[in-house]
Amino acid sequence: MKRKRSAWLALSASCLAVFLPGALIFGFPGVLSPYWQSTFGVGRADVGQVLFYILAGAGVFMFLIGRLQERIGSAWVIFLGALIGGAGMVMIAYADGIRWVYIWGFVNGASSAFAYLPALTVVQRWYPARRGLVTGLVSMSFGIAGAVMAPVFHLLLQTFDYTSTVLILGIGAAVVGSLVSILIHLPIEGTAKTNGEQPEMFAGQLSLTLMQSLRTRSFWLLWFTYAFAGAAGISMVTLSVNFGLDRGLGMPGAVLILASFNTTNGVGRLVSGFLSDMVGRRQIMGVSFLLAGVSCFLFPVIGGMAVWMFFAAVIGFSFGTLNAVTAPLVSDCFGMQNFGTIFGLVFTAFGFVSGAIGPWLSGFLLDATQGNFALVFIYLGSLLTAATLMIWITSPQTECTF
Repeated sequence: MKRKRSAWLALSASCLAVFLPGALIFGFPGVLSPYWQSTFGVGRADVGQVLFYILAGAGVFMFLIGRLQERIGSAWVIFLGALIGGAGMVMIAYADGIRWVYIWGFVNGASSAFAYLPALTVVQRWYPARRGLVTGLVSMSFGIAGAVMAPVFHLLLQTFDYTSTVLILGIGAAVVGSLVSILIHLPIEGTAKTNGEQPEMFAGQLSLTLMQSLRTRSFWLLWFTYAFAGAAGISMVTLSVNFGLDRGLGMPGAVLILASFNTTNGVGRLVSGFLSDMVGRRQIMGVSFLLAGVSCFLFPVIGGMAVWMFFAAVIGFSFGTLNAVTAPLVSDCFGMQNFGTIFGLVFTAFGFVSGAIGPWLSGFLLDATQGNFALVFIYLGSLLTAATLMIWITSPQTECTF
């Protein structure tokens, strides 16, 4: 009974730890994009670069955190991330140019990595037989936060000024993250500090080293899948509101498209994680990528807010599936012993590539073509099609060779 209570507390704390970091990635930039454009006099490509810096910060630190948590433990990593995230929000509250927003993006991405990777590691250790479900639950908390908080961000901006709103959010993120870190711990005391010693639950599972994983085809297929599918999904964070405004919707209607994307991006993570335990991780990922690709191709062709919200929801589900199922698929293929380091390296595809070929390139194409959203969505649909093909030929652990 005590173990079950401890497992539940660790899972709940992990979900809370990633909630506000997720909101500041998936909701905050989308709501603030029009404000930054008008205040700093920049174009869509400039605002699109914000997500590039967010993902770059996450990509750089995700790999390093995989090493760091082995030394100081998951709780201290999450605590440090909360302080870093709060400090970043204080900085952007007084930003006087888009470059400060870029710096904030990098810091914000880094702070989210400090919460996300330890949370994924902890819940997989507590629930080895339901890794898809629990990572899906953590990912859902991370992804759905944007849908929950985007209207709140908009309301705060209407109630307070920009600086006050950002300071409130920064203090809240630091306090919540610091408090929940107290409840984060592994099933076996000191596991994170024992130089590779693992709980008994994983004793029978083959684990590859980082160098062994790099010599497998599966690692690179996962890497490019994360880059392509991640680029298409994260682009919707900045495209959704601007697309709605371009089609004549007011800000409330345009925000609903973003909210639709973020809702399935969040809830879909739990659903796809649960299903991946039952029918297979590659199958769930492949089908979701394929449907999202079709939705991208149709997005600019069929009109109406309800239709756009539906397509955004399909793309959001695909993006949520990518983020929920990749982590357990990595542990399926390479084992848990070096999960943090290997997953951190896979995540560099999202951190360094997705932001550049997704939001930034999409914004550049829109500026260069006077707002040709059809071209942009065809491009994103092609990325998802390529991701579909790659994930279907990724091999499970039993077929990995090195």
